[in-house]
Amino acid sequence: MTAPPNPLASPPDTLPTNPDTLAASHARRVARGERIKFLYFWGHRPERDGRVGSGCLSQWWPAAFTVEGRIYPTAEHYMMWRKAKLFGDDEAAERILAASHPQRAKALGRQVHHFDQRRWEEVRYDIVVEGNVAKFSQHADLHRYLMTTGERVLVEASPLDRVWGIGLAADDERAADPARWRGLNLLGFALMRSRAILREHSSERTE
Repeated sequence: MTAPPNPLASPPDTLPTNPDTLAASHARRVARGERIKFLYFWGHRPERDGRVGSGCLSQWWPAAFTVEGRIYPTAEHYMMWRKAKLFGDDEAAERILAASHPQRAKALGRQVHHFDQRRWEEVRYDIVVEGNVAKFSQHADLHRYLMTTGERVLVEASPLDRVWGIGLAADDERAADPARWRGLNLLGFALMRSRAILREHSSERTE
């Protein structure tokens, strides 16, 4: 597939860009009685028959991609590498890139020197969007799956993660109401933005 577009360069007005307002917007839709189609995901395993399924939405899904000549084994590696570089910890960045598993990359990312929580919160969402645009644009099967999600609200139904997920399992009745989520769902919204960017990029190439 062609090189990924830059997700941070003049995104179209139609793209969902603010995860804080997105959650509130969907909560209002539910309150008005609208029926929203959610797609819940958690975990990074393929379907039993080997097909690509919702597991590919995970940051840990094994799908290497290249950004500016550097290869990242997973989107988790990319996020943590960017985190280390942001705070000037080049040694940690190299160790993250060499990590054999995304869980190890995540652990190393938590050890980055000179870490500043406020600064990280300012940029983490855009970093994850950028990584996922690269990931899904460079794998035709993943790109195809993401496009088939249509306009569904993508929800990381992790009961353990209140930042990137909703802090609830998919079978929890509260998962269907964003007003009752216990987490920010940053990954779900980042994937939705990535989807919109890639869709816009595809339409531009066909015009």
